[in-house]
Amino acid sequence: MNETLESLVASEIKPLGLELFEFKIGGSKGRPVLDVRVEREDGEKVTVDDCAAASRAIEARLDAEDFGGRRYVLEVSSPGIERPLRNGKDWKKFVGRTAVVTTNVVGDPAGRRTDEVEIAGVEGDAGQEVVIVHNERGDERRFPLAAVEKARLAFHWKR
Repeated sequence: MNETLESLVASEIKPLGLELFEFKIGGSKGRPVLDVRVEREDGEKVTVDDCAAASRAIEARLDAEDFGGRRYVLEVSSPGIERPLRNGKDWKKFVGRTAVVTTNVVGDPAGRRTDEVEIAGVEGDAGQEVVIVHNERGDERRFPLAAVEKARLAFHWKR
């Protein structure tokens, strides 16, 4: 059911110029919470109006499919300012931005490590990508995307 529901949500937001970033179902059986995170296909920032339009479209389809016969909570939002980086496409999109990355690179004397870095690029084909980053001193580091355990954009308030 989750896969069917996820594809239903994705198909409803596509005509709005949005793509599904993440879909989760939480809450209780009596009142599930559908957590939908969307991105704009044009790469621009997701607006409140984008979220509202997506919510209306998804809700209308859920009601038409009789999912509305059940009580549910629908939450539509952007991936956020500290959004996760999940694949090569995400890394390429945010070259030049700062990220917090946890890696576990085989043979790295540091072992598992978490660093704040600037994304410099991505090389290689899908499944074999190598991420290139710079630390605060400007030193370059390369590691396989497969060695990334967790990564997200970093946000710092300007003073």
